[in-house]
Amino acid sequence: MTISLPRTLHAPLNIRWEPLPDDFVLPDDPVESTLQPLLAAALREALELDDRIPAHCLIASNFGLCAVVDGKTIVKAPDWVYVPRVQSVSVGTVRRSYTPNLEGEKPAIVMEFISATEGGEYSIKPSYPYGKWFFYEQILQVPIYVIFEPDICCLEVYQLQEGQYKALKPNPEGRYWLGEIGLFSGVWQGQKAEVTAPWLRWWDESGRLLLWGSERIAEERLRAEQAEGETLQERLRAEQAEGETLQERLRAERSEAQLQALQERLRSLGVDLGPD
Repeated sequence: MTISLPRTLHAPLNIRWEPLPDDFVLPDDPVESTLQPLLAAALREALELDDRIPAHCLIASNFGLCAVVDGKTIVKAPDWVYVPRVQSVSVGTVRRSYTPNLEGEKPAIVMEFISATEGGEYSIKPSYPYGKWFFYEQILQVPIYVIFEPDICCLEVYQLQEGQYKALKPNPEGRYWLGEIGLFSGVWQGQKAEVTAPWLRWWDESGRLLLWGSERIAEERLRAEQAEGETLQERLRAEQAEGETLQERLRAERSEAQLQALQERLRSLGVDLGPD
């Protein structure tokens, strides 16, 4: 899907990158679905456990991205955002928001998770307060825009090409290559945090799934059980070999005893067996 935005719909925008005023009241919209924060946390968790979160990058959810457009401060809070490089802040400072091109690079990826209540993820409204699609495409110019609707297991990925978002096509496995983060993104059906649902997951270039913490623990437990089983098998094989050796020894001792008994019997009958 491509939403074309005629250039004649709006005059050139006057965009400035300024810090959010201290007295600016950030929107405190309620989360539309209990799954949304779980989706965002799961995406970060897999990256963190695979050591793919450099110290200089910013990953956040429901976090305000700011710009001043035609003199008005605009803040949009995507459900998930990835910024490759940001400026460090003082120890103890908590970011209230992020202004691209002032505090670091612009976001490389933004994601929106659609719930039953449509939140304007496709809005191209070119006037204040601006639609999300318009804000990410025309104002921030984010290279990758992901829209995921778990209720119907629908994933759409758009790439900024010549100033407009155009839909990407998935690979044969239904995954999308996101060069900005060096991973594939796709839908995985299963359970996490006692919730069975479609989840957004990461795969590396070789097709390896980036695991969550619970999956890593299960994998380690399985490896330990397999190693224990292999050790037990080795012990059983060693005991079996020892048993076979003992049996051979017993057979040899029995044969020697039988031979000696026969020789003694023959001598008692006067048979000269000659020297031993």
